[in-house]
Parts: sequence; C-alpha cells; structure tokens
Amino acid sequence: MLDALDGKILHAIQLAPRVPFRRIAEVVEAPEQAVARRYRKLHRSGVVRVIGLLNPQVLGDSQWVVRVRAKPDDLPRLAEALVRRPEVTHANVLSGWTELVCIVRAPLGETKDSILQRLPRTSTVLGLEVDLILRVFGEAARTPWTAYGHTLDAEQAALIQRDSSGTLSIAPAAADDQDGPLFDALAADGRAPHARLAEHTGWSAARVKRRMAALEASGILAFDVDVLPERLGFYVSAMLWLTTPPRHLAAVAEKLAAHEEVASAVAVSGRNNLLVVVICRDAADLYRYVSERLAGINHIQSYDMSIRTQRLKQAASLIAHGRLIHPAYS
Repeated sequence: MLDALDGKILHAIQLAPRVPFRRIAEVVEAPEQAVARRYRKLHRSGVVRVIGLLNPQVLGDSQWVVRVRAKPDDLPRLAEALVRRPEVTHANVLSGWTELVCIVRAPLGETKDSILQRLPRTSTVLGLEVDLILRVFGEAARTPWTAYGHTLDAEQAALIQRDSSGTLSIAPAAADDQDGPLFDALAADGRAPHARLAEHTGWSAARVKRRMAALEASGILAFDVDVLPERLGFYVSAMLWLTTPPRHLAAVAEKLAAHEEVASAVAVSGRNNLLVVVICRDAADLYRYVSERLAGINHIQSYDMSIRTQRLKQAASLIAHGRLIHPAYS
C-alpha cells in the first residue's frame, strides 16, 4: 500500500507525466530529493511507467476492442504472440482462461496487413468479437484511476497541471524520420531528462527540448502513465459491458469516468454501447462498487461483467513477474 507522500507523487505524475520533481516537491511541501527517491523506487519496483508515444489518432488509426476465444491450452501461446505486437495494448486474460481481451490500433479501412484480418484465419481462434471504440470519456489528465487514495486535493492538482505544458512557445511540427531515436527513448522512459534523451538522439539537450515541445504542440507526441494496481493492493479487475439509451450515453459515461475505481469508460459499437473497466481491492470491494456506486446511476438498462484473471499488457508496458517492463518488440 502507498503512504500519503507516494500517493500524491503518483497522482501528480498521472496528471502531468513530465512534471519536474521540484514542482511536485513545492506542491506537496516535501524535499525534492525525497520526491525523486520515492518516484524512482516506484518505477524500479515496476509500479509505474511513463511512456512517450506517437499519438495513434494523428496517424489516423482507430482503436478496437477485440475479444478472442480459444482453448485453454492454446490461449497462452496466442496471448504471447499478440502482446508482443506494438499495435496491441491493454491485453488481459478473462476468468476461465478461454478468452483474451485487448485493444488493437488499426485503420477503419481495409488493410491486408491488419492484425484484425489475420486473426480469424488463425487455427487457435475459436471465436472473435471486434467492436470499435467510438469515444473515450473522462480526460486521462483529469480523471485517472486513483482508488489507491492519498491523492492531491483540487488546489494541488490545479497547480501541477497549470505548469505541465512548459514555458516554450514553439510552432507545431510534423514528425519525420529523424524523430525515431527520440520516440524510442521516450518509449523506454517518458520521464527521461533532456540530457539523457540528447545522448540517445545525438542532439543537444536544447534541441531535444525544442523538438519535444513542437511535437507536443502538434499533438503528435503524447504521454501515457501505466500503473500496476496489483502492486498497490488492488487485485480484482472487472470489465463491465453496459447498455444505456443513446440519449443518456454521454451523461452516464461521464459520471462513471469520474469514479476513482474506474480506469476507463468508453463508448463502443456492438451489443453493448459502453465498456467500463473497474479496479478494486477484492471481491467485496467490487460488490460494493456494483451494488452502491454503479446502482446509483440512472439509465443503465443492463450489464454484464467479466473478471480479468491475468493482466498481460498495459498501454505500452508488458507485465512480467509482477512488474511493468518495457516491451522488446520483435
């Protein structure tokens, strides 16, 4: 479990992935060295990873929720092949070990190289459901999963976010081939200092800083924060497949996204129109969430629940030996 300082540091990183330790220390009124040491311990132990990545929306990719059914003996091999692919994220095995759910980035149009077209022809696949993510509710920078507690108060959160955009005023720019080493380094550590990024790119630290500012201004460079709830004492994760009338969809989803137990709330195509991921400490905690918090929201017509047995991959991190690690794609 996190103590009060660790919780505030983690929350600050979720709100502003590259916020300086000095700024966090000022806001939480703690020594800068203590803040840096606490974060590095969380990072080394595999609790949290900050990742810089090429924004898939800029590339024209859509996100798809893919549910793959296979025999229990075949599922581990299929899962291993899928999670190693960079376009596959948030991969999880559901209870029963016959179903894998993941997010796949792929264009809307037909592409012969798309994994969505190759999967049905794989002999190990017994069934396949693919739904398009229509909208993500709740801004990640404002409503991250925070059920671990000890979070920043509203004033502290505003101070962290206010300065997170930096001070450089640079015109947007398009990505080019020279940015490859920069994106590789940020994928390994999105909080790497400019000086370390300069070593990877062969640029000066000043050029790295200017280039990152230009790519962020273009929306090309985005940051994500992977957190491993199991290391924080949260062992039960569920996917809720909800149905609500279209006219109430946005209002219901926004209310759900604001719950600290909710990691994501997205509108999807298919039989259900809303997918919500809930992370709780244990079964009793999940029951309280469903019977009290979820039950208190009007206009939910039906729901189905899937329990995640094993988490295989986050946004850009593999889970190995109970830790978040940088994936090495083949």
